Amino acid sequence: MKSDVYKDSIKLHKKYKGKIGTLIKTPLENKLDLSLVYTPGVAGVSLELAKNPKLASLLSLKSNTIAVISDGSAVLGLGNIGAYGAIPVMEGKAVLFKKFGGVDAFPICLDTQDTEEIIKAVKLIAPVFGGINLEDINAPRCFEIERRLINELDIPVMHDDQHGTAVVVLAALINSLKVVKKDKNVKIVINGAGAAGTAVCGLLLEYGFKNIIVSDTKGAIYDGRVDLNNEKKRISKLTNIQDEKGSIHEILKGKDVFIGVSKGNLIDRTDINLMNKNAIVFAMANPTPEIMPDEAGKGGAMVVATGRSDFDNQINNVLAFPGIFRGALNNKVKKITNKMLIKAAINLAGLIKTPTTTKIIPSPFDKSVVKAVSLAIK
Repeated sequence: MKSDVYKDSIKLHKKYKGKIGTLIKTPLENKLDLSLVYTPGVAGVSLELAKNPKLASLLSLKSNTIAVISDGSAVLGLGNIGAYGAIPVMEGKAVLFKKFGGVDAFPICLDTQDTEEIIKAVKLIAPVFGGINLEDINAPRCFEIERRLINELDIPVMHDDQHGTAVVVLAALINSLKVVKKDKNVKIVINGAGAAGTAVCGLLLEYGFKNIIVSDTKGAIYDGRVDLNNEKKRISKLTNIQDEKGSIHEILKGKDVFIGVSKGNLIDRTDINLMNKNAIVFAMANPTPEIMPDEAGKGGAMVVATGRSDFDNQINNVLAFPGIFRGALNNKVKKITNKMLIKAAINLAGLIKTPTTTKIIPSPFDKSVVKAVSLAIK
């Protein structure tokens, strides 16, 4: 199956030479059009922007453009495959921006993995764009890059692997709790302490969940563990209130929710069987989930979601980022806050009026998704 899809995708990209191009919005049929679009008329626009750069959103493409920035250090489940390997994915991201949000996004894959060079490069190209979407940059570098750019630019900056994922997870969890008839007091395990796991943890805490344990490859993260980087140290102060220790298999016992943003085939039905009754399992590793849906169901899970489109309940950040940036551009938002993201998740969850075990989240092709999310970003 995988090899067939890979072959078909290569054929598609070879046929079209990529997935996006440019579109002319203005008339260009005669000399008058040419004089307005380019010289001599364009000089008037240039002088206006030189005097007042804030007019760029009114007089240029900046009003609807997003830069999709990656260094190729953490591309999908493929790992560090570099700038060239990142091109097809970032181009695909631009397609999704256009298809679902009407946003003109352009892939910019930087041939460097130096934090300072990336920050400098993004700042230098920022005048053309109305927002910056960071993508597939590995942790912990992604945290520093995002923080710096948020502070140093006057346009919205978001690392989608973090916050887009967190929004959709929160929306899915809100509806899953309705299905299993549980509340914010549920005990949650997040496996994976990289970009996505860290952001998911942060947004769930801000929403009001308190019983969260984050686990990495060495087991539960707890205050005082000696091998933690700065981001994990921060997490250790906010989570694991019972100071639990042990592997993912040990800490799942007696928990209500498993959220996996890690690697495939990590747990099995015996692990799920140790969880509380009517467990919720979000196994989002791609392309192979931490546990396959049927296996999780046999272990006793009531609601199961993955990141894949061929199973029920796909948790995919395509449900979030087009609407987030659509709202940011529409409302000239300079900084995307957690308050906005929580509202976006609530709006997204609200599109499913009666959640069920197989329907906790809308489809990306639901035309109401972008509008619901964008209304929160203001």
